Amino acid sequence: MSYIDVFNGDADGICALIQLRKVNPQNAQLVTGVKRDINLLRHVNVTPDDQITVLDISFDKNHLDVLRLLNSGASIKYFDHHYSGVPINHPRLETIINDQSSTICTGLLVDQYISGQFREWALVAAFGDNMNNIAMSLGKNSGLDHKSLCLLQKLGIYINYNSYGENLSDLFYHPDVLYGYLRQYDSPLNFIQEDPLIYDTLETGYQKDIAMAQTSPFLYQSTESAIILLRNEKWAHRVNGTYISKLANQFPDRAHAIITENTGDTCTVSIRTPITRKTLPADQLALKFPSGGGRKSAAGINTLPIDQIGQFIEEFKTYFK
Repeated sequence: MSYIDVFNGDADGICALIQLRKVNPQNAQLVTGVKRDINLLRHVNVTPDDQITVLDISFDKNHLDVLRLLNSGASIKYFDHHYSGVPINHPRLETIINDQSSTICTGLLVDQYISGQFREWALVAAFGDNMNNIAMSLGKNSGLDHKSLCLLQKLGIYINYNSYGENLSDLFYHPDVLYGYLRQYDSPLNFIQEDPLIYDTLETGYQKDIAMAQTSPFLYQSTESAIILLRNEKWAHRVNGTYISKLANQFPDRAHAIITENTGDTCTVSIRTPITRKTLPADQLALKFPSGGGRKSAAGINTLPIDQIGQFIEEFKTYFK
């Protein structure tokens, strides 16, 4: 029997897995990738009785591979908060999924599952998913002071920032390598203090890339919504997710989309609902396009043909009007 941990390479996926493996250590094979590589179960092959843990990737997008792995005799425990699609009932499948709330992330689902034993890592996950109010409130109720919470917020942003890229060569740290560094620490605050090189590398890269993003043009801008174009550059692929979260916090009444050009004739799209108007779920707009998905407050389209940018802009403007 083998253990296989499959997790999104962003802050939520990494910090969710850290919590689980702190409580239940396993020598597991790691399967991960850049943030938008969400069809991760396609990389997994099993033998009967293998144990698979999946964190923070869409159940809907991995539906066929879940069936394939179950039919091969594996058992699966699945934690997620993205659109889940059609459920599967199987004796070897356990799902801890909440795709109905915009105030939950996978790290917080795991926090509930393990009764808050490594709460600080759950807060890093929530901050990484731009759930700042939820994380601040939970952190204060857990006895953390404002200075500590601000450090956890920065770490969440930087880990999440590291996950964005067109491919792994765009990232500062491969997500499984970064996970290996982080999981050594019971507290992320100790990590920041004792391993400053990684933290400083991510902070410096983030600040430089944000400065570049702020020079990028708007394709559309109104009081209700705004769309920004980032050219096909490594810094653009790294920063698009964190930049759109920054804009969402800066302009909470406005919906945002960032279109980032890819190599070839496609682009990726990040979408954020207005923080003050969460009645229009972002995932429902993204799902109008074949590679779209996500969650209610934050969603995206992984591969949008360049010639469909105009169509997306019109859909976006109409949806968030």
